[in-house]
Amino acid sequence: MQVFAILIPLAVLAACSQQPEAASSTNQCKSSLAASLDEKNFDQCIAACIKCENGVMTTCATSCRLKGAK
Repeated sequence: MQVFAILIPLAVLAACSQQPEAASSTNQCKSSLAASLDEKNFDQCIAACIKCENGVMTTCATSCRLKGAK
């Protein structure tokens, strides 16, 4: 019983951390915008988020604010 109590959280964590391909495709998309992208500019950050991360306005706005965009 104690083994399951340890293995179940580890399995959940392992499943959540398997997204390296999404990060690399996002980085490639943002690097294609790199000439004009300023992630500290709120509007540019949102535009890049929507285009590269397939986000929506609300989640991208929150993400950009957390990254320090103004």
